[in-house]
Amino acid sequence: MAFTKRPVARRATLALGAVVISALAVSPSSATGELGRTPSGPKPTVVLVHGAFADGSSWNAVVQRLQHDGYQVIAPPNTLRGIPQDSTYLNSLLKTIKGPIVLVGHSYAGEVISQAAAGLDNVKALVYINAIMPDKGESFSSLSGKFPPAPLTSALKQVPFRNGDGTTGTDVYIRPEKLHATFAQDLSQQQASVLASTQRPIAQSAFTDKLTAAAWRDKPVYVLVGKQDRAINPSLERYEAKRAHARKTVEIDSSHVSLVSHPQAVTDLILSAAHDSGRQ
Repeated sequence: MAFTKRPVARRATLALGAVVISALAVSPSSATGELGRTPSGPKPTVVLVHGAFADGSSWNAVVQRLQHDGYQVIAPPNTLRGIPQDSTYLNSLLKTIKGPIVLVGHSYAGEVISQAAAGLDNVKALVYINAIMPDKGESFSSLSGKFPPAPLTSALKQVPFRNGDGTTGTDVYIRPEKLHATFAQDLSQQQASVLASTQRPIAQSAFTDKLTAAAWRDKPVYVLVGKQDRAINPSLERYEAKRAHARKTVEIDSSHVSLVSHPQAVTDLILSAAHDSGRQ
């Protein structure tokens, strides 16, 4: 009896093996897509560029969230010396990063990333947070002049400085007693006081520097508008988003410093840009 059953069992085993092999061989490219790689490709490096009166620490809460999601994040210093110097410095840094990049700019850094990313194919998306987005040949002053001035403009003070080579210039600060009301009204008074004490000035020349390139003309754009922004007119931010044909525009009840007061909303927009860049 054992002799008569064995060939039957053997034939059944061979038949099952043939079915499995045939199933795997039907569509090898499909199997590779499921097992060998992620269809969206590698995660981009997220580069976060701060704006005027701030430093890289303003991104801390956003960095923590992005890192938790497994992203490589860089928040480099923005020298705040004007578009030619700041965009050249950032461009040189971006060229050292391998793989795709999602480039994010807050406030004045919107200008900087627009020029710095021009011609860099691995910059897959530009994200503007409460930002300025001039076109080629425009400056902050000429663009913002299209709309009523924001309250911050009456809270600034000028301080002269001298460089090591003897040249001079003028720095612009926010008056400490006015920073909370005009720049960060949705933070506590204590937080605003710290920002006032640690603020980094921007060179006055940065307000009139004209862009020589605008990368948002040919790269995907994502925009966050702070509806309570008192540093940049929210209507200007909406105008910029529409002009740039933004793929996604998010409006939130935030002051100018949404990256500090609403880090999750900012992170969510960056993640949208990162996910979309993987499908390009």
